[in-house]
Amino acid sequence: MDSIVTVSQFLLSLSLLIVLHEMGHFFPARWFKIRVEKFYLFFDFAPFNSLWKIKRGDTEYGLGWLPLGGYVKISGMVDESLDTEALKLPPQPWEFRSKPAWQRLIIMVGGVTVNFILGFLIFGMILWTYGKQYIPNTELKYGLALDSVLIQQGLRSGDVIVKVGDKSIDRLDPGAYVEGVALNNARSVTVVRDGQQQVIALPEDAATQLTGKRVAKSSLMSPRIPFYVDSLLPGKPAEKSGLLKGDQIIAFNGQYIPYYDQFSPLAKQNMDKTAELTALRGSDTVRIKVNISPEGTIGVAPRVEGFYKIEREHFTFARAMPAGVEMGLDFLNNQMKAFGQMFAGKISVKDNLGSVISIGKMYGPRWDWERFWTITASLSILLAFMNLLPIPALDGGYVMFLIWEVITGRKVSDKVMEKAVTVGFFLLLGLMVFALGLDLWRHVFQGLF
Repeated sequence: MDSIVTVSQFLLSLSLLIVLHEMGHFFPARWFKIRVEKFYLFFDFAPFNSLWKIKRGDTEYGLGWLPLGGYVKISGMVDESLDTEALKLPPQPWEFRSKPAWQRLIIMVGGVTVNFILGFLIFGMILWTYGKQYIPNTELKYGLALDSVLIQQGLRSGDVIVKVGDKSIDRLDPGAYVEGVALNNARSVTVVRDGQQQVIALPEDAATQLTGKRVAKSSLMSPRIPFYVDSLLPGKPAEKSGLLKGDQIIAFNGQYIPYYDQFSPLAKQNMDKTAELTALRGSDTVRIKVNISPEGTIGVAPRVEGFYKIEREHFTFARAMPAGVEMGLDFLNNQMKAFGQMFAGKISVKDNLGSVISIGKMYGPRWDWERFWTITASLSILLAFMNLLPIPALDGGYVMFLIWEVITGRKVSDKVMEKAVTVGFFLLLGLMVFALGLDLWRHVFQGLF
């Protein structure tokens, strides 16, 4: 039953995103009097073809069997169907290729435009309906875990920020810190340290430090918590070492570290080495040898529940909508940074890339509408971002060629488009197979070996 709930949420979210994305292509095409031959939710590739279809006017509407996407087939356009027979004939008035570049550009950006707007709108509606969770300062019993950029500015992990410049802060709010320092030129921060208030003078380049290093707001600060093991990834060093769920890690190579944020820097300093962890297990103290991965991780997730209570801030509709856009832009910014780190080799691709299996598992076995809409909004923005990548067979590939045409006045030939889309299609197919293989290894086969 749990699997049915998870799969149902995934399919509902995916269907909503695909249909609206494809409508972003479909309606502009129809407005410009271009014939749309097919509108499909999911793919209808051989050998099974469509599960259901119906013809209305010039368009066949259908449901495919492969839930990895969807498509609209626009007459006279080289697309992922790789059907190029019609391109051998002269362009017809109802075809995509016969229309001016600006119309074709509008059609191609229609899908990602819909997904961006949808993501921002859903985030806004979430804030209006459910509010925004936050942690009051009174719940920060162990203070804050701070990013290194804040440590360089004179703060310490364990501090609680109560004022930025002249503005009082009553909750964990990294956005208020960035706004105060980077936008309002605050030059001091008041913190509670060891039970006493202290005023920290910020360096002159504090704003440049924050914006120059482009640290995500969500990574600047978090509640400081003791390091209790909540879960262990199968096949990773922590599981192999004998660590157990519920263990409390208190030392690393003999160095006392009662808090989780103290562990990661030490692990990164000992990448690809063996370390000794000291842990409390019930009334016993155990010492465990663990191999640190080349990325500086051991494959363990900490327990975060129970250390603090979460409150909710409620929003009017007028406040919720711009705040939703800000949430969406923050998410997009984080994703762009993550992809950049992967390409730079600073984040492991095999540990972070996932397929529909990883996406589906995010929904969980219980139907939670707030979580469902949050994931849907995130996926909508991620889908828009991915589709804008300048890869032939994605919307961004077509946009790249169309922008070239608009600038130079020279249209890319159908033969070049055909070859580019073919290469792009098989590149994407290979990436999807690779991601699926990683997920199958993580969630199915790894536990067998």
